Amino acid sequence: MGKDSVKLIANNKKAYHDYFIEETYEAGISLHGTEVKSVRMGKCSVKESFIRIENGEVVAYGLHISPYEKGNIFNRDPLRPKKLLLHKSEINKISGKISEKGYTLVPLKVYFKGSLIKVEIGLAKGKKLYDKRQDIAKKDQRREAERSFKVQNLY
Repeated sequence: MGKDSVKLIANNKKAYHDYFIEETYEAGISLHGTEVKSVRMGKCSVKESFIRIENGEVVAYGLHISPYEKGNIFNRDPLRPKKLLLHKSEINKISGKISEKGYTLVPLKVYFKGSLIKVEIGLAKGKKLYDKRQDIAKKDQRREAERSFKVQNLY
């Protein structure tokens, strides 16, 4: 694995369904020893997680990292709040955007970048029900077009 190689650990597909992602940021994550071992084994979930900015720090809540099987008393609470590492200027920029109506921060994916664990967070605006219906209709149309294209190529 090279220095720039990226290995995906967890992906949040639901975020793309529920939100318009306007900007993405790459953040480091502050973890303890057994949590890192557990993430290396792929035991991480970002499905129900969300991010808040508190006292100038970015904190991820609900980011589930399963306890390491071989760990004992050193295992941490799987749902404990985890601090995300960003530059102060980025935090100020993000908090300015979040103060606007309708914006929120959601974790999009957790991945290895070289030997470091990174979290991609997205500045997102919530979708309304009709937006979701439009997305589903577009996907259905595309799928139908691809299916008809396959059928044409078979004959």
